[in-house]
Amino acid sequence: MTGLLAAATSAADKRATFKAGLNSGKIQRFPGAFNPLVAKLIQEIGFEGVYVSGAVLSADLGLPDIGLTTLTEVSGRGQQIARVTGLPVLIDADTGFGEPMSAARTVTIMEDAGIAGLHLEDQVNPKRCGHLDGKAVVPTAEMVRRLRAAVSARRDPNFVICARTDAAGIEGIDAAIERAEAYADAGADLIFTEALYTEADFEKFRAAISIPLLANMTEFGKSELISARTLESIGYNAVIYPVTTLRLAMFAAEIGLREIAATGTQSGLLDRMQHRSRLYQLLQYERYSEFDSGIFNFTLGRDQ
Repeated sequence: MTGLLAAATSAADKRATFKAGLNSGKIQRFPGAFNPLVAKLIQEIGFEGVYVSGAVLSADLGLPDIGLTTLTEVSGRGQQIARVTGLPVLIDADTGFGEPMSAARTVTIMEDAGIAGLHLEDQVNPKRCGHLDGKAVVPTAEMVRRLRAAVSARRDPNFVICARTDAAGIEGIDAAIERAEAYADAGADLIFTEALYTEADFEKFRAAISIPLLANMTEFGKSELISARTLESIGYNAVIYPVTTLRLAMFAAEIGLREIAATGTQSGLLDRMQHRSRLYQLLQYERYSEFDSGIFNFTLGRDQ
């Protein structure tokens, strides 16, 4: 039964794997999972980790990414995803869901949920999507308090606290670098600079910051889409693809629904669907059947 109903790998081991991966010299690729089933697929295909995006979680609830979700909602979905995968899960914790004390509580809740790491950002609360205009950032000192509170609440030293700065598009790259240095001094393990434009921007950041860096390769945003191999050669330690799987799924779902509306049948869509047998393979149906057989392998006597 080990590894069937939940991943066999402990939360502590996942965190140690994440921390070691950031220092391995090999870029850690974290595609976004919009549900636990996608996380299982990410693991099967061979990625290093799973990302849980706040924008995706908001969209999944039919809401825009403007800080409307709660700690309970985010940690609950994170726990569901972390439970089914042996990979480390990095989760978007927005601004920490409140003041520095709330950021500290967020760390403890995410640790209890089996998450391997989270990122906190320096936007004004409530936040906005990092690739939209009209963002505002808090003073550096306020974000430092947010981070120090988070670091102080951490019980597992391998739990990764990532500091995200949205300052590049507001105050410029040099200011974002200054902020990143302050955030590293405050105890951040990883720096995530949102909405850089070009490969040269990523190179400039890497040259200036000594601790691990994360790149966001989201589609239709401000950043040039750079391959993982190139980011690794620049010296980046991790890359996320936050909304990719949701966009792929929603595009396919819309096409299918429109065809059913137009034709009255899904028969022309079958070659674009995951087959039942593939779904069962991903869910490991056979192992559940084996478990049932092992548990209920007795017969009732005549006088029972």
